[in-house]
This record gives sequence, C-alpha cells and structure tokens, in this order.
Amino acid sequence: MVIGSVARRYAKALLAIGIQQQSFDALGKELDRTADVLQKSPDLAVALENPVFPFEKRRLVLEEVARRLALSKIVRNFVMLLLDKGRIGMLPDIARAHRALVDEHAGRVRATVTSVRPLDPALEQRLKTSLEKQSGKVVILEKREDPTLIGGLVTQLGDIVYDGSVRSQLAALREELLAD
Repeated sequence: MVIGSVARRYAKALLAIGIQQQSFDALGKELDRTADVLQKSPDLAVALENPVFPFEKRRLVLEEVARRLALSKIVRNFVMLLLDKGRIGMLPDIARAHRALVDEHAGRVRATVTSVRPLDPALEQRLKTSLEKQSGKVVILEKREDPTLIGGLVTQLGDIVYDGSVRSQLAALREELLAD
C-alpha cells in the first residue's frame, strides 16, 4: 500500500475526532510538534521504530515524549496507536496530510513566498490580500529567503508557481538570445 494513502487514512481519522471534539486545529498543532521532534531527533525516531529495542521500552520512551510535549489525551493515544501498529515512522507524513486536511476544512490555503531578503510588512500584506482574492480562501504565508534569486519573488500557491525572480528572468533572456 502506498505510504501517502495510509498517512491520509490516519490523518482523516484524527481530523474526524478533532471535528467531533471541535479541536481539530489544536490537535493539528500538537501533531506537528510531535512530528517535528521526531524529525529533529533521528536517534529518537530510529529507537522508536527499531524492533531490536523491546516494545515496552519504546512505549515508555514515547510516553515520556508525550508527557514532555504536554500532549492531549487524544494525540497521545494517537501516537501510541501508531507505535502499536508499527507506523510511528510515518508520523511526519501523517502530520503533513493532517495539516492539509485541516486547512481544507477551515477554508485555508498555504502559500510559500521566497525572496532575497525579508519582505516589507506592507508588501507582505498586499501579496496576502491578492492571493486571498485569487484563491477565495484565507492564505497562510510561509516565508523563505534565497539569495540566489538576485531579486523579485517566487510565490507558490497550491500547485501554481508565480516566478517573478530576476534569476528566472535572466534565464529566460539567455534562452531567447541563444535561440536567435
């Protein structure tokens, strides 16, 4: 079975619980925090997945992680279920799928804006407003910096990429000059 479809199944189940409890956003944030801990600590992730370590020890380690992250009972039980089913390694994929489902349910969309330097707050607000008009949804801007752009912006909204970078304009000009 494809990992993505399994991750979506688990994410949908947690979303359904979150909708029922009216806490889907909060559960998503807890799940993201937990996945982030596993991604930033590869040794922990390996220890939790490795059958060489006794299952009870892995369970105790995960319970301690849940306690330190102050996870709600729902998310704690969810990650324990993943451990029980041998799917704890899929937590980052499940968290990404859950985030997408939560955004869809809440009428939000994520956009990634890449620029050479941090965006001016006024420009950031105009860009966000423009993307919200275009998508018809609330836009959550994720900002990145990339000095290789030289100037301009690259914005990704869903599957659509708007590349207004100087780097891409120079590349297009080069192609045009070489074609003649």
